[in-house]
Amino acid sequence: MMRLHQVKQYLDTKAKKKVDPHYIEVPDKPWRVVLRYNESVYDVDYSNSVSDPSGGIDWEVCFEPPLKSSIGVWAGYRGTGLAISKSLHRKKGTTLSFSTTGAKYGASIRLRGFDIDEVTINSTVYAGDKFVHEESETQLAAPVSIASLYLNGYYVFNGRRYSQAAAYNQSVIQRRSAGSLLVGATWYMSALDFSDDRNSGMILLSNHVGRVKLHQANVGIGYGYNWVPLRGLVVNAMAMPTVSFYNRVKAYMYDCNYELEALDGEIDDYGQWNPETHTWANGKTHKPLYPDVNNTDWHDKVDSWENGSETDYSMLRLNVDLRLGIAYNWSNYFVGLQAQFNNFTFKKDQCKVNLFDAYGRVSFGVRL
Repeated sequence: MMRLHQVKQYLDTKAKKKVDPHYIEVPDKPWRVVLRYNESVYDVDYSNSVSDPSGGIDWEVCFEPPLKSSIGVWAGYRGTGLAISKSLHRKKGTTLSFSTTGAKYGASIRLRGFDIDEVTINSTVYAGDKFVHEESETQLAAPVSIASLYLNGYYVFNGRRYSQAAAYNQSVIQRRSAGSLLVGATWYMSALDFSDDRNSGMILLSNHVGRVKLHQANVGIGYGYNWVPLRGLVVNAMAMPTVSFYNRVKAYMYDCNYELEALDGEIDDYGQWNPETHTWANGKTHKPLYPDVNNTDWHDKVDSWENGSETDYSMLRLNVDLRLGIAYNWSNYFVGLQAQFNNFTFKKDQCKVNLFDAYGRVSFGVRL
């Protein structure tokens, strides 16, 4: 207990020593408990091209889940704490986060995962000199699992007079308007898994890709400003263009007992499928899809299996980190409104992925 008390004293002294009290107030009560209500958006645009001797298909799948409403709690000491939020919608996932802030730095980590089966498909089919474009909203036979890991850190040059935390976690209170240049770094990972046998058609259209893991590292420089129109109220805006210097895409390849081929006339009797040897009764591995596609039991016959992986690296990409925060403090209570928008892009050969990750949050907290 004595050691813990010494650590707390050190954190308290350090928090007050690093700031100008005319601009930033460090509250005497260090503990905070915050209730949060979130509305978040996570859109994924996944496109690919498939060619064959007679033409090809350009297609794009858009995973656009509705706004996810969630409620959670944040608890911590000074600028460091843990948060957990649970979706108010069925099967929409859970978000865990950890954050820490000081006078000149801030860092956070966020984990999120959910499933979705409602998608919008845009396709253009080429056959010789002719092409047909179609757009449709559909429900996949099996949900796609999406998970993401977001790590972010920043450094504030004018940390004595400007606090990013004043508007976003209220560990301190901004008393006068001030701004600062910031440098930041982000590590982003996302995984899309649609390898369920029932989604084998999508696997075939993806050039036999069944899972994708995306890794991206970004660095950038931006500017943030805290406007204090009246005592206790702060309005923050921050914009940081970033450059992704590391883009790694790992695609897990899958084979399937069907293939995208239509045959005219008679078709061989393929018989029963043997999942152990990956062959039909006639000794072949792939059966043309279209003779069976209209049968109601087609999905029951599908079998897919992982067949290696491919890793590729893409060129530099431009992304952006935008944030808006408003907070009001009175007595030992505070309320806040925060929003953040991130955009991440990836490219591997004919495969392109564009992710939009944004949230809006309302919070109410108390200092203890």
